[in-house]
Amino acid sequence: MRINISNIANLPSRFGQFKIQTFQEGIKEHLVIFTESIAEVPLVRVHSECLTGDAIGSLKCDCRDQLEYALEAISKEGGMVIYLRQEGRNIGLLNKVNAYALQDQGLDTIQANHQLGFQTDERSYEIVEFILEHFGIKAIKLLTNNPKKMESLTHIDIVERRPVVIESNKHNAGYLKTKKEQMGHML
Repeated sequence: MRINISNIANLPSRFGQFKIQTFQEGIKEHLVIFTESIAEVPLVRVHSECLTGDAIGSLKCDCRDQLEYALEAISKEGGMVIYLRQEGRNIGLLNKVNAYALQDQGLDTIQANHQLGFQTDERSYEIVEFILEHFGIKAIKLLTNNPKKMESLTHIDIVERRPVVIESNKHNAGYLKTKKEQMGHML
C-alpha cells in the first residue's frame, strides 16, 4: 500500500511545543505529534483514536487521560505520540456508539463488540513500524498497558515499557477491569 506523507508543521499546545506530520494510509490519516528533539531511544505512545474520550471527555474510558499523560511526558522527555485513526478498536464511530448502547444494557466492551459481529480488538499496528522507520527510529521506550501493541512491533526494539497509570472512576471501572482480566492489559 502506498503511504502519503504530509509536510511537517508546528503545533503549539497546552502540553508544549510539538511538530506534527500526517501519514495517509488509504482513507485513514494517522497523525504523529513529536518534539523538536527526538532522542536516539525516544518515548513513544501509540494511541488509537477515541472521539468520545479524546475530544469530548467521556468518562466511560481512559483514553483522554492516557493521551494527556503521554503528551505531558513526551513534552518533558522528548519523543512522539503516534495517533492512529482506529476509532472504537477499529470498528468505527457508528459501531462504537452501537457498542456503547449494548454496554448500557449490561454487556461489557468485549461482549458488545462480539454481539455486533466484531473481534475483541480489530486494530492493527503495521503502520507504526513504517512511521518509526521514516523517522529513523530503531528502538523505543513504549508508553503502554496493552501487550498487543508490544507484540505487534516485531521490527522495533522496545527497550522499556512504561505503564500509563490513570485513576479509574465509577463510569470506567468495569471497562478497565475487562481490559485487565480479559485482554491482558497491564493495569
